[in-house]
Amino acid sequence: MAAIRVGFLHSLVRKEEKLLLTEFGKRANVSLVMLDDRSLQFDLHTKPTADVIVERSINHSRALHALRLYQSLGIPCVNSYQVSLTCGDKILTSVALREQDVPQPDLRIAFTEESALAAIEDIGYPVVLKPAVGSWGRLLSKINDRDAAETVLEHKTVLGSYHHSIFFIQKYVPKQGRDIRAFVVGDECIAAIYRSSDHWITNTARGAHASNCPVTPELADICLRAARAVGGGVVAVDLFESDHGLLVNEVNYTMEFRNSIDTTGVNIPDRVIDYVLSQASA
Repeated sequence: MAAIRVGFLHSLVRKEEKLLLTEFGKRANVSLVMLDDRSLQFDLHTKPTADVIVERSINHSRALHALRLYQSLGIPCVNSYQVSLTCGDKILTSVALREQDVPQPDLRIAFTEESALAAIEDIGYPVVLKPAVGSWGRLLSKINDRDAAETVLEHKTVLGSYHHSIFFIQKYVPKQGRDIRAFVVGDECIAAIYRSSDHWITNTARGAHASNCPVTPELADICLRAARAVGGGVVAVDLFESDHGLLVNEVNYTMEFRNSIDTTGVNIPDRVIDYVLSQASA
């Protein structure tokens, strides 16, 4: 039986990529093709060099366009271009969740400083202002009053870059020092962690502490619904515990899991690889 050629699309090889590569190395039926997005070239007629692509780039625009190009050659990708497009933009994610009736925090989207201020006052303080495209808890602003809103909105307007030109405004959800990150692979929510911090931002990239979170039927159900809403595959779902139940905050398509393997006792990279290989023969 011929080995399955797995294209490993990457830029920097971080801890997660090393864990995946180690697990791939244990599979006798896998031939890895390393695809560094910093040196790739496409001519739209390139012959397929892999039976499946696993995307691990840290640059959203490179990942997005490379996935579209690989899919144009008929190569299945994990995750797909459409999943990456949706999850890489908080507005598109929110629309996808709403279309499938997946609960999420109240939010507003505005395109000018004036309409954003009106939206903030409509939704009520405090709010969280986020870039539509971004990760690792960067460029988030918790706004507690009108003075802060006017200041932050003016700064974003003057900065004027793409990241600051659209206002994504989310109602602040009190979370008692923690949120949940759950991992979905295919049709299963395989594990989850609590991310705890004294800071209102609870990303582990910002120093939050990870502990095991039981995967209850309620948690599994909302995570699978969120994953299906954005197109399925291998995703991490971030959730808040609210007075009205679980709310989906974000869905991540190039998920980080280094702090979650020992914490949950689940070999996450092994489960990811099983799914990737299943897509090669799908």
